[in-house]
Amino acid sequence: MSDAFDDAGTSGETVGPIDYLVVEFPGNRMTGEGLPLLVDLVDRGLIRILDLTFIRKDADGSVTGLEIGDLTGDGELDLAVFEGASSGLLGQDDLEEAAAALEPGNSAGVLIYENLWAAPFAAALRRGGAELVASGRIPVPAVLAALDAIETAP
Repeated sequence: MSDAFDDAGTSGETVGPIDYLVVEFPGNRMTGEGLPLLVDLVDRGLIRILDLTFIRKDADGSVTGLEIGDLTGDGELDLAVFEGASSGLLGQDDLEEAAAALEPGNSAGVLIYENLWAAPFAAALRRGGAELVASGRIPVPAVLAALDAIETAP
């Protein structure tokens, strides 16, 4: 879903790379601890939330959507700030694919976001004739393992 060189939006504005995350919550336990950090990223103009939804996979494998709001039930600000965050990019087939990655009895947050910080960079490269030929992400455990290997090398 991510293309760092997409720079033409529907009204001609510069668009940053679009990424997605599926975050599993074992036992349907959502603490909301990460929410203030997500809000901060939006407030600082680093990302724009395009879609945010939550799903639950029951023990029998059936999948249901969860309402965005006070998911933890503690009365504190949780995800109500993102109610209505829906660009239409996230379809039923995407939710089913996300649910396939979940263990039964768990929930997940599915987030599609634009990397606003990268939009000017991508636009400048494109204006200069650059073309994206590869893209990817290195998993954090792989980076940590590589750093550990360097530290323990003779």
